[in-house]
Amino acid sequence: MNRPHKLADEAVTSRLTALPGWAHQDGKLHREFRFADFSAAFAFMTRAAMRAEQLDHHPDWFNVYNRVKVQLSTHDAGGVTELDFLLAEAMNGFAAGSANQ
Repeated sequence: MNRPHKLADEAVTSRLTALPGWAHQDGKLHREFRFADFSAAFAFMTRAAMRAEQLDHHPDWFNVYNRVKVQLSTHDAGGVTELDFLLAEAMNGFAAGSANQ
């Protein structure tokens, strides 16, 4: 599979308008999700992990109780690529399906 190329900052900023909750900082996409409890947060992470495996693209993330902080970038491309947007969109969908966000 061909790996995608890094997107220009202007393209990232433009695409973020259709991706609620995400920000572009330090060359990465950032978002913090909040859930009803640890079980809901862990269920979200499990669904996101399955999608990440399908994409062969894995997030940098941190979980404490009901919060999951996510940073997405494509390390081998040196910044944000289409893969990051695909995973961010999937994560938004998984979070929307949970009890709390």
